[in-house]
Amino acid sequence: MYSRILVTLEHSPSDAAILAHVRRLAKHCGASVVLMHVADGWAARYAKALTLRESEEIRDDRAYIERCCAELEAEGVSADAVLASGNPCEEIVAAAEREGADLIAMATHGHRLLNDIVRGSVATEVRHRTMVPVLLVRATPLST
Repeated sequence: MYSRILVTLEHSPSDAAILAHVRRLAKHCGASVVLMHVADGWAARYAKALTLRESEEIRDDRAYIERCCAELEAEGVSADAVLASGNPCEEIVAAAEREGADLIAMATHGHRLLNDIVRGSVATEVRHRTMVPVLLVRATPLST
């Protein structure tokens, strides 16, 4: 079914939902996993152009995805970690192609229409820009 799953991580508590789901799916399919975090803060976006040194935030992000990767590996799931910087949608779509992913898995926050319009949605943009299937898992319950 799936052989290589790209999993986007936010370095936030919402990652638990997508990791739990993908862990089971990868084991069931015998798929390998690529964990990806896109640092999109000011320093991350302009580090290359301004030849900035790696920020503490970037070092923390790298340690986080490597720790998540090691946890999956310890459970028998083949996993790689990718840290990117820049525009999240562009980086995710490019990584899916580069890594040969046949599924992109992302956590969503369950925003309502107006909130998505105001805040935007990386998940919505990714699913419109890629031909790779996108699995969306709700990270938090809808607020009433």
